[in-house]
Amino acid sequence: MLRKVCKYVLIPLAVLALAYAAMLQIGEPSNNREWNIDQAVLPSAEIKGNIVTVYNIRNFVYASTTSYTPRYYDKKFDLRQLSRVWYVVEPFSGVPGSAHTFLSFEFEGNQFLAISVEIRKEKGERFSALKGFFNRYELMYVIADERDVIKLRSNYRKDLVYLYPGKATQDKARELLVSMLKRANTLKEEPEFYNTLFNTCTTNIVRHINNIAPGRVPSFSLQVFFPKNSDRLAYTLGLIDTELPFEQARERYLINIRAEKYVDDPNFSIKIRGVD
Repeated sequence: MLRKVCKYVLIPLAVLALAYAAMLQIGEPSNNREWNIDQAVLPSAEIKGNIVTVYNIRNFVYASTTSYTPRYYDKKFDLRQLSRVWYVVEPFSGVPGSAHTFLSFEFEGNQFLAISVEIRKEKGERFSALKGFFNRYELMYVIADERDVIKLRSNYRKDLVYLYPGKATQDKARELLVSMLKRANTLKEEPEFYNTLFNTCTTNIVRHINNIAPGRVPSFSLQVFFPKNSDRLAYTLGLIDTELPFEQARERYLINIRAEKYVDDPNFSIKIRGVD
């Protein structure tokens, strides 16, 4: 009985109390702070018809999670060559059910562009889920090379990384990418606060999907707020392109062993997908 009270009464009340407290916090989001080096540069995009030019694509070279050589590049992409969207899940310890999620867009010619919604850390700052309720972090869209954002997680943080092929038409994939690039542009001009419950990596992905396909993903699912098992939700909704049973799919799309094996391979993105 006590467990049911906690599950259905006390936990929702606590969440609502935290959300209300967060709304009462004083302060305005800003892009003018002393940022950590890996998040000091905001990306942006110029969209002209079918051609997208993305500026400040991050491609750091890592020696460890705290030692790296900053590198950025600009690149043009032809939206007519967009072929697939990939969904990345990185479970981690801390808050039960927590994980980081992001998308990667594949273009013809083995080109990939990853977009990761993250807190924008100030120098010396570390993430705290509790502080995330109280306007302590700005939100940013990291636009990066997979050799940066995937390798950082699989090879240096040593977290499990799952890389799932998404099921979407080319038109929907294009709308999704353009929607995320436009939001990155907006955040460069109009900063926002991250919120641990309502403005996270996963809630933003869901919002983008539902903007182009209303109601496609339930916005208030526990697997959205606690996204460790968001891959199961995506699988159930038919958003993962596989005929495998879920547990076999999860095993198939775990990329850590391949990421370690092909860490310095120029075809890293292809090899981690199990393509020779």
